[in-house]
Amino acid sequence: MLYNIKGTLTVTDVNYIVVESNGIGFKCYSTLNTIQNIGRTGSEVNVYTYLSVREDAMDLYGFATLAELDAFKLLITVSGVGPKAAVAILSELSPDRLAISIASGDAKAITRAQGVGKKTAERVVLELKDKMAGIATSETVSVVTDAASVGESSNASEAVEALVALGYSQSDAAVVVGGMDKSLSVDEMIRQGLKQLAAKL
Repeated sequence: MLYNIKGTLTVTDVNYIVVESNGIGFKCYSTLNTIQNIGRTGSEVNVYTYLSVREDAMDLYGFATLAELDAFKLLITVSGVGPKAAVAILSELSPDRLAISIASGDAKAITRAQGVGKKTAERVVLELKDKMAGIATSETVSVVTDAASVGESSNASEAVEALVALGYSQSDAAVVVGGMDKSLSVDEMIRQGLKQLAAKL
């Protein structure tokens, strides 16, 4: 029904923004990423919207980017994930980071979102594993592909497990190991992985 709203940002709150267009103020629930990056109060903004219709309410959700809107729409297709949980996940993880977490099977990263438990996070990973192209931006597709390919190599899987045991997140470990030559030994993958991960700190 509503694809986007272009107008003046009149209110920013921790959970929503208000965009005034043609004299009408549209209250859009949103993510922390959008709320922090959409602009200052009084500035002209454009938000991409999703209208959630339930028996007892009609809520409008607004996002600064199409990537975030697309990720939101994919998340709410997962059983047990409603709009509020989807917003919580995208407040914690950008669409690209979410895609990498799903590709690498890193449900733990998703549980950092407020109110999202282990079982829900695991369902997100399971149900969206084959739909990551709809979440990642073009710049991140190759990274996501690398992370997803880790499971195809036993050496890579062992290296990722070792890096996780050393305190790195599964998604970070999967990304660096996924970009390596799969013929490398486990020890060499771990050595190179530690070097690359340390350089990111």
